[in-house]
Amino acid sequence: MIAEPETPSRISYQKENESHCESDDDLENQRRGSESITSTWKRRRDQPEKSRRRSSTLRSCRQVRSDGHEQQDEVEAVTLFEVVRMGKSAMQSVVDDWIEEYKQDRNTALLDLIIFFIQCSGCRGMVTAEVFQNMHSPDIRRKMTEEFDEETGLQYKKFMVYPWILNVTWPLDLDSGDYPLTMSGPYWKKFKSNFCEFLSVLIQHCQYTIIHDEYLMDTVISLLTGLSDSQVRAFRHTSTLAAMKLMTALINVSLSLRVQLHNTQRQREVEKINIRPNRGLETFLQKKEEIIEKQENIENLMNAIFKGIFVHRYRDALPEIRAICIEEIGIWMKTCSDRFLTDSYLKYVGWSLHDKQSDVRLKCLIGLLGLYSDRECCAKMDLFTCRFKDRIKSMTLDKESEVAVQAIKVLTLMLQNCEDALTSGDCEQLYHFVYSAHRPVALAAGEFLHRKLFCSQESEVQDELSERKERATCNISHLKTLVNFYQESEGYTHSAYLVDSLWDSSAFLLKDWESMTALLLEDGVPGEEAFTNVQKKALVEIMLSSIRQAAEGLPPGGRCLGKKVQMGKEKKSQMDDRAKLTEHFIVALPQLLAKYSTDEEKAIKLNLLQIPQYFDLEVYSTVQLEKHLDTLLKQIKEIVEQETGSEVLEFCSKAYLFLSKEELAAHEQVELAKSQLFDQLVGKFNQLLKDFLHKGDRFDETESYQMWSTLKRITTFHNAHDITRWNLLNSTCKLLKSGLEDGNVPEPIIIQAIKCSYFHIMWQLSKVSEGISSKSVQVSVGKQMRGFCYICRRYLTNVSSVVREQAFVILCDLLLVFSHEVLSSGGENIEPFAYVPEASLQSELVAFVMDHVFVPQDDENVNKDEEHKVGVLHKRRNLLAAFCKLIVFSVVEMEIAADIFKQYIKYYIDYGDIIKETLSRTRQIDKIQCAKTLIQSLKQLFSELLQAQGSNVTRWSQPFTSIKDLARRFSLTFGLDQLKTREAMAMLHKNGIEFAFRDFNTKGKNQPPPNLAFLDILSEFSPKLLRTDKRTVFNYLERFITDQMAVESGDEWLPLASYRRSLLDTRDDDTTSTSSSDRSPPSSTQHNSRTACLKRRHQTGDSISNVGLNEEQRGNQLPSLLMSRLTSTELRENERHVSQRGSHVKEDPMDNDGLQSLCSEYGTTTMGITDRTIAEDAAKSPESDLDDLNEILDIDND
Repeated sequence: MIAEPETPSRISYQKENESHCESDDDLENQRRGSESITSTWKRRRDQPEKSRRRSSTLRSCRQVRSDGHEQQDEVEAVTLFEVVRMGKSAMQSVVDDWIEEYKQDRNTALLDLIIFFIQCSGCRGMVTAEVFQNMHSPDIRRKMTEEFDEETGLQYKKFMVYPWILNVTWPLDLDSGDYPLTMSGPYWKKFKSNFCEFLSVLIQHCQYTIIHDEYLMDTVISLLTGLSDSQVRAFRHTSTLAAMKLMTALINVSLSLRVQLHNTQRQREVEKINIRPNRGLETFLQKKEEIIEKQENIENLMNAIFKGIFVHRYRDALPEIRAICIEEIGIWMKTCSDRFLTDSYLKYVGWSLHDKQSDVRLKCLIGLLGLYSDRECCAKMDLFTCRFKDRIKSMTLDKESEVAVQAIKVLTLMLQNCEDALTSGDCEQLYHFVYSAHRPVALAAGEFLHRKLFCSQESEVQDELSERKERATCNISHLKTLVNFYQESEGYTHSAYLVDSLWDSSAFLLKDWESMTALLLEDGVPGEEAFTNVQKKALVEIMLSSIRQAAEGLPPGGRCLGKKVQMGKEKKSQMDDRAKLTEHFIVALPQLLAKYSTDEEKAIKLNLLQIPQYFDLEVYSTVQLEKHLDTLLKQIKEIVEQETGSEVLEFCSKAYLFLSKEELAAHEQVELAKSQLFDQLVGKFNQLLKDFLHKGDRFDETESYQMWSTLKRITTFHNAHDITRWNLLNSTCKLLKSGLEDGNVPEPIIIQAIKCSYFHIMWQLSKVSEGISSKSVQVSVGKQMRGFCYICRRYLTNVSSVVREQAFVILCDLLLVFSHEVLSSGGENIEPFAYVPEASLQSELVAFVMDHVFVPQDDENVNKDEEHKVGVLHKRRNLLAAFCKLIVFSVVEMEIAADIFKQYIKYYIDYGDIIKETLSRTRQIDKIQCAKTLIQSLKQLFSELLQAQGSNVTRWSQPFTSIKDLARRFSLTFGLDQLKTREAMAMLHKNGIEFAFRDFNTKGKNQPPPNLAFLDILSEFSPKLLRTDKRTVFNYLERFITDQMAVESGDEWLPLASYRRSLLDTRDDDTTSTSSSDRSPPSSTQHNSRTACLKRRHQTGDSISNVGLNEEQRGNQLPSLLMSRLTSTELRENERHVSQRGSHVKEDPMDNDGLQSLCSEYGTTTMGITDRTIAEDAAKSPESDLDDLNEILDIDND
């Protein structure tokens, strides 16, 4: 029963909250300490009521410094909100003072608490409270409203908080999302935690006293229920958080009461045993009744919060509110499982697993983690597990990786604590996550796999055994299980991902290299199934990945989480692991190599040869294991002598390279072993070469194979090791010359000889650049390079395609390395060796590309599989890329790239990316030259089409439209900035116009020039011209048009009309658009210009007898193709438009006779300016830009 208020019948109380946009100077409050805050509250408690209310509105007094900055003069934390906002250092003392104040005047203290909740909601308005006597009054329900006053722009909320009716007024912007719980910055960073801490401390300190007075909590819950039903987001969010935290605190109080009741019950039982009568028994009975009554009160409060707030807010529109509800109910079920861990409460968590927001789903899973980690709780969740297990499994594929991680962790606990909850099919769905690219997901899946494979009851018992032998036996069993799992993972061959996933949970197993080595070295135990070669291969892959993980401490590629700074403990662990694996494999690796060196399975040898690069070679000297190093080097040497595979030899070379680092103590020992190996290989090759040159055709296949295998071993090592002191270049060049002259050298030997010669020259150049070579070597490098280039050039025409391709790639690489641009950046020592290929060599290279790259699919490849086709395409792409690098680095002339660019459309699928990148790089080097190259490629295609179809080119045919499409693609590559490409576009149009009118038609003077259709292709570049440039290009075009051309109007003349329209149309350029369409007649100014030009040309007295005149004669003719379309009305309108424009434009600095002189490579003539409009447009543009354009078009200003 709620007691009647002791205050008068009506109390009006107002508090206006300050704005939360405080300056950074308010942070000085935190330095005042808990003593000042406590003393302030004590002063408040001792003040009379009016004075205390007056002080509650006290704010910081600010005074302006002399320099104009504000300074905080006084700050007093006089409200609960300010205490919470400043921090929780004095939280407990302030709560104690508030409780004392409540005991003296509960209405005033409670009103302070109510206003605290309103202020924490970010309300910047006013709170008014009026006390009512009759709660059953019919006027009360009418007052419970929330409305907006349009006149004042304020929002009103009136609701009942017994014994008051609160009226909250605030500006409309409260719902903007800017309130304490959502504010950012250091000032509000800890507000939420302080707010929750205050509520927890409040309930904790009054759990034995005023919380049970049936007044405080009833009022607070009534307030929070009213605020949680508000339409304002700030009220709902703050009140829901407060209610959920109060509920959690009340549950703790209920648990405390249970403990008290249990203790009282035990004391009562003890008193019953006492024979003597004791009055304490009645005391215990009375105390028990009080505790039970308090428990019932707490239960009623919890029911009120759950049914009045949680049930409505767990499905709120705001995801933050839903997340708060789900997070707290998970805590309730964990702390008070006997009351809340039932299906009636679990259903809310299960329903929220389908929430659209990832934060809510994440809170659900985090709550379930706490429940499934307890076996007793799992026993109560059988129905929930059966109902929502499939949903949790599907959440492992959630788009938010953190949700997927928590879902896998829940399933791991379900596997661990719930018997038969997951079937084998359910587990198999989770296994593939160990190969996930997202590392947290993979680690969670690795923990699940560890629990499934290695944590059975039998293995758990064995892991507790102290004997080392039995533990090793257990690990061997686990390794076999892991190998079988890795083999059964179809489609996955990435052992590094599997090892990284299991590293945190199964490191004890993955670092047990002794057991792995034992499995690989044993031949099989009687009574047990022996390891197959496939299983041994899988085990070696896993062992190598574990070694890499231990030595580097980094996840495999694709799983990196950015830069991670290793802690000191992690570095020490990594160093210890590396030393441990080095000590073990220094002894074990030679044994493994000895056993598997003759094995047909090369994968095992490849993986074993990679182990030395993870050694800590200082251990060789510190532990005195030099003899084991000798054994290792001998085993690697034996493999080199036996193997001819490229991969095995490359890994042997890398092993020698790593073991021979100069800073290591074992450097000299390894260098001596290398020298002995190279002496043996080079001596054998020289002897075989001598026999070959002596015997000639009598050199049998066995000797040829020996020469090839020896030379391949030398070449493979020469790539990473400097063996120039054996002077192999002379021997290989003799062999290559013999192949050119006699043709008796087998193809594989030629390829290895070319590679070996190339590596020799590169090592010589490297030593020259470092300044460690002699003068004789410096003199010979250039000669050797030119001689070798000549040999490679000769091999470009070899019968074997493999030899031709190898010679081409090596030749391109040599030309690139010895180019001016590359050598100039390497220093003065190597700059004199720069080599520029002659024109004939450049022509041969581009011809090779055209013959071997841009060819259709061979007939022999039609019926072959896709893998073969992909391999052929890969080789061709390498050839094209090698040549394009020469273009990009200016090794060859850019004009040669025209043959490459013209294939852009035809071979777009196969080589489009390479050609596009080359085009982009060449444009960055020289825009004008790039434009010339592009127009040259279009001219070549048009000439080929003209030759194929004759003089009558069909503009709608597929070959012609493909050329237009190519021109459009070229135009798009110049981008949107017309100013940057202005000169290049002008040069492009100039070359295109000259090409279109270059030749005359042999069929007669009435026929158009053969290349006139090229203007239709050229029109694709017109939108890239500025308006002024279009006028200038139009003038340049007119000098090629004769009177005879102007009177022709057949379909064969349409390209000329189309190109003219593209130059006259200014809708798509940078200046003011016109209203004319592509088919609109020319303006009157253009008509007047052509008329004036015609008069000037007729005054020259020159007669035109045929179309095939020189350019000077053709430039004196005026086109009149479009003049007949003009009407007198249009002329008058255009003249009026021009006169209006002329009144607003400054006088052109150039007279009407400007732009008359045209100088070209074919001749020089004069032309008149078109009209005054062109002059006005030219006046608008910068004179310097116009002069540059005229210079490109060879136009001189008189």
